[in-house]
Amino acid sequence: MVNNSLIRKGHQIMSIRRRVILITDGDEYAKRAVEHVAKEIGGRCITSSYGNPSKLTGPEIVKLIKKTPHDPVLVMFDDSGIVGEGAGESALKYVATHEDIEVLGAIAVAARSRHEEWTRVDVSIDRDGILTPYGVDKYGIQELELGRINGDTVYCLDELSIPIIVGVGDIGKMARQDSYKLGAPITKKAVELILERSGFRVKEQ
Repeated sequence: MVNNSLIRKGHQIMSIRRRVILITDGDEYAKRAVEHVAKEIGGRCITSSYGNPSKLTGPEIVKLIKKTPHDPVLVMFDDSGIVGEGAGESALKYVATHEDIEVLGAIAVAARSRHEEWTRVDVSIDRDGILTPYGVDKYGIQELELGRINGDTVYCLDELSIPIIVGVGDIGKMARQDSYKLGAPITKKAVELILERSGFRVKEQ
């Protein structure tokens, strides 16, 4: 029996899993930045996934992902500082573990978390666009701890099988250096890094 995330074409079985980038921020600034970046890279953004906190459930987001015309699909999740696993993280976990979804990577967004939630990151990008093994704060300034950042919606990332997690400051902000009016260069660089590491463009060609 063929899994419902696969289709048979001739003698080959081809995957129809949707390729997604998870983003742990969902306020108005993030929405504008992520929408801009999705357009720039030729991907799609689930605009209605924004919210502070997230309003859509995991099943609702998966349905929207499946309706998009092509990949990659950028999806936002936000807990708005809720202790432990809030609505944003519940939805994120559902999407990340769904059989029809292939997670290319995640962008972990730093925040001045009141509850000290943190996650490991494989690499961070500071507000000057420099890659660093250290974490960054919400302003995109490098911190002293290697490979981790504090944030509001990052609690569950360590529990998931995600190929690469990129840490950044507050999307669309970072002292205006990630403003959508400037092309959201830090967010765009993080998305492009995930696509490069996943080999997405190579697969498409």
